[in-house]
Amino acid sequence: MARRRLGFWRRFVVVLVKPVLTGWTKRAWTGMEHIPATGGAIIVANHLSHADPVVVGHYVYDAGRWPSFLAKASVFRVPVIGYIIARCQQIPVERGTVDAARSLDSLVTAVKDGSSVIIYPEGTTTKEPGLWPMKGKTGAARLALTTGAPVIPIVMDGPQAMFDPRTGKVGLRPRIPVRVTAGPPIDLAKWAGSAPTRPTLDAMTEEIMLRLRDMLAELRGETDPPPLWSPPRKAGGAPVTPSGDPA
Repeated sequence: MARRRLGFWRRFVVVLVKPVLTGWTKRAWTGMEHIPATGGAIIVANHLSHADPVVVGHYVYDAGRWPSFLAKASVFRVPVIGYIIARCQQIPVERGTVDAARSLDSLVTAVKDGSSVIIYPEGTTTKEPGLWPMKGKTGAARLALTTGAPVIPIVMDGPQAMFDPRTGKVGLRPRIPVRVTAGPPIDLAKWAGSAPTRPTLDAMTEEIMLRLRDMLAELRGETDPPPLWSPPRKAGGAPVTPSGDPA
């Protein structure tokens, strides 16, 4: 990414946020060569903390791409903030409404226009006690099937020390160790051209989540990661923690 093409608002955000992250984290970053230098890309990441977006955004930016995240459409209507995030090429998404299909259209357009879109397939921070990936939602798989764009896996460990969702504790000490790595594109070729049926999307999603789980195990130096986990359900059958995944 040519830094001179950032424009005012994106450069403003970089100047505001990057120095804070540089002092707050001690980064061990690998695998940046797997982030495509140009063209649309779907970046899928594990989600273990509310600090993940700033960490993965920092990583993707330093890899040479501008990170585009999904943001609730209502945020775009907030004065000043909505204006800034729109100028920073973030993507509005309607969640839990009849407009959810439009959210996929927005994602498809962004990818086809050459954006590197970051998606958390779990749709929420993991509720697995050890912060391992849960079973995913099908939004990333549907986007991959529609666009044919490469799906690049990224895993991280350490943002939970910046903010631990299990305790609500914020880590304010400087140079918190944070490890992030990207892997080669996930091979989804056997589903290319398939209709987006539920079995197809579920199979693709499982392939994505297993890759993230195994990469996280390697990053943590563990050889026996647990099976993909699902939150327990209430008596009525609804998940304890709802997901905002656009799928």
